Amino acid sequence: MRHSLIAVLFFFLLPGYASAQAFLSERAFVDRLVKDEITRAYITPARIVWQSDTLNNRVKNSDVLLTEFDGQLTTSGRDMCVLRSDDEAQASVLLDFGKELYGGIEIAAAIRGEKKPVKVRVRLGESVTEAMSDCIDNTVPGMGSATNDHAIRDFTLEIPWLGTVEIGNSGFRFARIDVLDKEVELPIRSIRAILRYRDIPYLGSFHSDNERLNEIWNTGAYTVHLNMQEYLWDGIKRDRLVWLGDVHPEVMAINTVFGDTEVVRKSLDFGRDTTPLPGWMNGISSYSLWWIITHRDFFMYHGDLSYLKEQQSYLSTLIDQVITNINPAGKEELDGGRFLDWPTSENPDVIHAGLQSLMVMTFEAGRDIAHWINNVQLRVKCNEALRSLGKHTPSTHNNKQAAALLSLADIIPAKEAAKVIIDGGANDFATFYGYYMLETLAKAGKYQEAMDI
Repeated sequence: MRHSLIAVLFFFLLPGYASAQAFLSERAFVDRLVKDEITRAYITPARIVWQSDTLNNRVKNSDVLLTEFDGQLTTSGRDMCVLRSDDEAQASVLLDFGKELYGGIEIAAAIRGEKKPVKVRVRLGESVTEAMSDCIDNTVPGMGSATNDHAIRDFTLEIPWLGTVEIGNSGFRFARIDVLDKEVELPIRSIRAILRYRDIPYLGSFHSDNERLNEIWNTGAYTVHLNMQEYLWDGIKRDRLVWLGDVHPEVMAINTVFGDTEVVRKSLDFGRDTTPLPGWMNGISSYSLWWIITHRDFFMYHGDLSYLKEQQSYLSTLIDQVITNINPAGKEELDGGRFLDWPTSENPDVIHAGLQSLMVMTFEAGRDIAHWINNVQLRVKCNEALRSLGKHTPSTHNNKQAAALLSLADIIPAKEAAKVIIDGGANDFATFYGYYMLETLAKAGKYQEAMDI
């Protein structure tokens, strides 16, 4: 019997017989197992920013939290950080993990006399101020702090006796822990951040003699890397959604830094597959336009013709739909959500100027795609639409978003748009459309002016 068991084990351990995932999926979970695309790593705090007690009464041995932890608790209670709360005050500690990250928190609690779980409050923050502040009720007008929308950053949980708990999925750098129960001692071996990221190489790089510019480039690359989760998100704290407009500047950064990555295709396909026509992606007409423009630009970097051809049916129907939103005078009349970005969301004249520009950019992209996939009929339609749109020239309304798009669509000269964008410096720059404002300044040769901003 013993030899038979060894033979069976040897058979199962033969190289190439089956991966662990395949075995678990087929035998234990009957094909319900889906592998996580995202890598996990643990981050030890870089420093203790603040603690509620510096006299070693309610917070003892806090430096233990800065030491490396291998993930395994022991039955020894020696050399632990101890948080003690009573009727007079609670024990609290604020940790800095050194850099913004996406993920959660792991708390490893040591052995203690009483086995009852201890209730704690965790507050995550991108800044010290946020981690030290209460989460607001965003149904109350006028409140101006971080919420629990999309990702919970302020929550309570129970810490087990001699056990480890993991919780949270938000964007943060700082974490504050408060012991809520009274008359308790909570010995803790470790509080670590759980970083979730795609383990992919940085293929692109940038270096100049301007260290500030180097830092900006590296921060931008790291930020988009964090947003490359299961899909390409607009942000790691909120909204954590695939907004097909926001995707375009992200994809342009990814093309430069990471090259051809599956998360881009997956996200573009998600927008297509969740938006049956005649719908607009995310309910916003301009976001469907950005989807077309993004496909053109993605192909320009990577040249994957087979992937581009997969879009032909949907793209052709979408182009037909967009054409119906041009009136006889050549003005766009897009329905659905009429939106560029939040700073311009209540300015219909600027929105029209931007949408007119995006229509031109879309049909130019459609014409390029039609040429590459050898679709003559689609190319003719795009050229006809461009001729019609050429009848109308909107004003910039002295708005930077409108000026940038009008220039990139070649409706107005880049130098004319640059005057609007440079005026006031960084005032009225926007997180989304700032990309296109800087692109317009580059088109006008205003590199130093862009640096000054």
